[in-house]
Amino acid sequence: MRLSSKVRVLQIIQNLNYGGMERLLADIVMRADKQRFEMHVMALQYLGRFADGLHDVGTVHLAEPMGRGSIVWPRALIRQIKRIAPDVVHTHTGVWYKATLAARRAMVPLIIHTEHGRERPDPWRSRIQDRLAARQTNVVVAVSDVLAQQLGETVVGDKSRIQVIINGVDTELHRPREDTGVVRSELGISASCPVLGSIGRLEKIKGYDVMVDAFALLLAGWPVRETSPVLLLGGEGSERPELESRAGALGLTKHIRFLGWRDDVQDLHAAFTLFTMSSRSEGTSVSLLEAMSAGLCPVVTQVGGNAAVLGPDLSHRLVPAQDAEALARAWRLALDDARRRGADGVLARSRVQQAFNLSAMVSHYEDLYDSVRL
Repeated sequence: MRLSSKVRVLQIIQNLNYGGMERLLADIVMRADKQRFEMHVMALQYLGRFADGLHDVGTVHLAEPMGRGSIVWPRALIRQIKRIAPDVVHTHTGVWYKATLAARRAMVPLIIHTEHGRERPDPWRSRIQDRLAARQTNVVVAVSDVLAQQLGETVVGDKSRIQVIINGVDTELHRPREDTGVVRSELGISASCPVLGSIGRLEKIKGYDVMVDAFALLLAGWPVRETSPVLLLGGEGSERPELESRAGALGLTKHIRFLGWRDDVQDLHAAFTLFTMSSRSEGTSVSLLEAMSAGLCPVVTQVGGNAAVLGPDLSHRLVPAQDAEALARAWRLALDDARRRGADGVLARSRVQQAFNLSAMVSHYEDLYDSVRL
């Protein structure tokens, strides 16, 4: 270990493509004090859009190909970590077991893992592997108190290793903006149509099947067809074909737009009337924080860290998970009361500014990295 020089930190993640976890990793790497830390990032699968912005502030690595036996002995990954010679390895959800096994074999002094969210209940295979990884991990970070409790109950035997570091976002980048009409014009949406917006991975855990069903219920009760709402879904995932088929079967093809991943999140936020999520499980959602920072009224499921993000003043915008009727009713209440919806958007931004500061999040991680000097 190089006590007199910068602490060398290696972040390990599945890929650097779109997603809240990937966004947070990029924020940590870009904002960490370059006088104290030498930042490296390794993607086990492939690089992605966030890799471009990291080359100027750190060194980006792509993991060498690993064979089937790597789950037991990740020889190539061990060699690669040894060449980088980090003081700290920081792993993220999805790579915990394999990356920790390799880091420990490479004799890395400090191993940190951040868990960004887990299914409930955990799949047994993931639970077993993560229990083994937890024994080799110095610090396990949970991004919400609820997630920390789940980790302590199911995965981390030594609860003293668990720390909570709440996610944060750039509230200046994600600030309220006037709708320029660019997104509506592109998609052929009239100015009189309310826009329900959601951004996230199209995976089962995010519950978009429930959202599609809820939207069908909302439209069925909408009084004027010419001004009926539109649902915009930003994101990609394995569930997209099934969701598109579901929307088509319900006659919603013209009313639900699947946008894929986009780089114009600020323009999307400006076009949204409200922001919504139907997740079955969450940690502390970056998409939700960004939308609330942009001044959007949230309507989200009461799972994981969502209640803590909204806080007591916005708790009336929480709905039960996997309840399409409750979600449709909550949307209707928000859409029918523009005054309260606007007030809740102001509360949402204030909540993020006060409790989900990006600089504070980065500072907490810096303190963890610096502890390797002790």
